Amino acid sequence: MSAPYLAGRLQGFGTTVFAEMSALATATGSINLGQGFPDTPGPAEVLDVARAAIGTDADQYPPGPGTPGLRAAIAAHLERFRGLSYDPDAEVLVTAGATEALTAAMLALVEPGDEVVLFEPVYDSYAAAVAMAGGVLRPVPLAPPPADTDGAVWTFDPADLRAAVGPRTKLLLLNTPHNPTGKVFSRAELDLVAEVVLQAGLLLVTDEVYEHLVFSGAGHVSAATLPGLRERTLVVGSGGKTFSTTGWKVGWACGPAPLVAAVRTAKQFLTYVNAGPFQPAIAAGLALPDAYFAGIAADLERRRDVLVAGLRAAGLPAIAPEATYFAMVDVRGVRDDADGLAFCRDLPERAGVVAVPAGAFWTAGHADRGRHLVRFAFCKRDEVLTEAVDRLSRMSA
Repeated sequence: MSAPYLAGRLQGFGTTVFAEMSALATATGSINLGQGFPDTPGPAEVLDVARAAIGTDADQYPPGPGTPGLRAAIAAHLERFRGLSYDPDAEVLVTAGATEALTAAMLALVEPGDEVVLFEPVYDSYAAAVAMAGGVLRPVPLAPPPADTDGAVWTFDPADLRAAVGPRTKLLLLNTPHNPTGKVFSRAELDLVAEVVLQAGLLLVTDEVYEHLVFSGAGHVSAATLPGLRERTLVVGSGGKTFSTTGWKVGWACGPAPLVAAVRTAKQFLTYVNAGPFQPAIAAGLALPDAYFAGIAADLERRRDVLVAGLRAAGLPAIAPEATYFAMVDVRGVRDDADGLAFCRDLPERAGVVAVPAGAFWTAGHADRGRHLVRFAFCKRDEVLTEAVDRLSRMSA
């Protein structure tokens, strides 16, 4: 569709494929395994605090950087799980979800023409955020492992990372655990990232919203813990994935005071503030015992195994992720044209299930790299996953 009034830097950013696929699910009555949100409520310890806060002063504007209680809880959480120490007053900023934190960071830190290095495929808001700042993307390709091979991970060529950095590079944007691949960057890979960042004098923004949704055999390490990186790194997080409250949009950015101050300057002219009654609720969630965080990862890993086994039994070659909500399928073995978008458009009629084509996660001009891949979400109730697997199995029969 033509967008004659849209600024040139945002041309090409139309309605997302997620909206198309969700509408298709509604129109066909299909099971929606496309969009990544859970269909169960969060923990009562979190929801009850939000309910109690509604109808109180928490309904009004919270402080611009976030409530003191939530900022203190974020700082305590990062020290508890990552060993990172942040001053809640100067080094923690509450945002309208991680997406606003990332967008505000790009607007605050990237000048027109500055280059941003990132790993591709990418969460779809990254390219738009960089474009709004007038930046230029320098993607580093991630290569998928063979489908149906457990324990294999997505990889990248160190030479590609080094080659992506040039004289105009300002910032490296890292996402681990990674959406949409489910990759968890290893310590050796993070050491390489640190080497590149320090040698080139770059800033680092690391999106860690899936930090607690990591499965057996993998372990999340925040890049900010590596030698020399804390003072040039902005750590972005969110309560949405951890507490099944994606609609609350409570996120944060933590880092050295000058970096956080810069992001706060941009953020205050975006949403200003948000989620007053939900901020104390997320603070309560961040203080839950270790057993809660271990439990959500174990439960999601079980759901991953149900979906991946079902996909493979249906003849759909699946890549088992190390983390997150998502599993990828390679459709080259089931479609002669290897067209993931066509596969997703046909799937509701064939099986009553909706997925999303992964080509949408590659940047402009690179969509062919992911044309053959499709992403399924497994953050759903047992009965929903079981029904979806049954439908897919009937399709293969």
